[in-house]
Amino acid sequence: MSIQSDISGVCEPGAGSQIDDRLRYVLDNVVAFVGALTPSGILTDANEPALRAAGLAREDVIGKPFWDCYWWNHDPAVQETLRDAVRRAAAGEQVRAAYLGEAGGEGGLIAAAGPDSLLIDSSTIDVASAREVHEAAAAAGHRMLDAPVSGGVAGAEAATLTFMCGGPDAAFARARPLLEVMGRNIVHAGGPGNGQAAKVCNNMILGISMLACAEAFTLGEKLGLDPKTLFEISSVSSGACWAMLNHNPVPGVVETSAANRDYRPGFAAAMMHKDLKLSQTAASQAGAATPLGAAATALYTVFVNAGNGALDYSAIVKLIRGE
Repeated sequence: MSIQSDISGVCEPGAGSQIDDRLRYVLDNVVAFVGALTPSGILTDANEPALRAAGLAREDVIGKPFWDCYWWNHDPAVQETLRDAVRRAAAGEQVRAAYLGEAGGEGGLIAAAGPDSLLIDSSTIDVASAREVHEAAAAAGHRMLDAPVSGGVAGAEAATLTFMCGGPDAAFARARPLLEVMGRNIVHAGGPGNGQAAKVCNNMILGISMLACAEAFTLGEKLGLDPKTLFEISSVSSGACWAMLNHNPVPGVVETSAANRDYRPGFAAAMMHKDLKLSQTAASQAGAATPLGAAATALYTVFVNAGNGALDYSAIVKLIRGE
């Protein structure tokens, strides 16, 4: 396998392979996401632009365990620190432990990283944790972005992800060329933590919108309206929204919808539930009233706690229908 002197790659297998919620990129140390993962960590598809950037061929990575497909330019101790960080970092407290180390500040990625490293965290976590890690990174002389993503597995595979970046201008400028290998929309949302703020606001909109679609299409069916007819009307009228146009919860209406494949997830209900809970934490900390966000969170809580977390988030229509 070819090795690039300054290009490495890391990603983490997560429940349901929710790539958009689990990727972190540690630039200058770790950069190129190259594939979609099974829950066991086997690469099943590859991001062609990222492969080209890393100087690799598809046969180098497809069907191989993910840890065999990363390229390191560090001593073994740093490799182990990075591996441990990537495996653990899925929620705010885990991100803090991964970057800051356990109690006493030992063993963290910030301490292990080389001088003037650029750290990019693409977890979806609470804003306060992101800002705490930013502060520690700056104190250690590193630049950092919080850069959660939107676009799901399909976006990762096609290199069309949206990166919502929070951090200093210089960090964003340094990161942008590398993020453009993996994404189509690279947006600087402002200072530290603002990437996370954008992500939770965006996904609160998405969750509320999906519930509105589920309710409206269920009501339409009960009133004798064919779902395709309702879609034909709403898709060109004031009721149009991204969730309805791309992830319609009713089978047979939108070709790309998970409803047409038994709600196998592109974005799992458990991940939507997590993001909605983060939105409510942020709302509470900011003193913002989000009654629809709170209602959406409550409904996804019921749905996920009933054992439906592995289904696509559009499967919430089952709850609305009473199934």
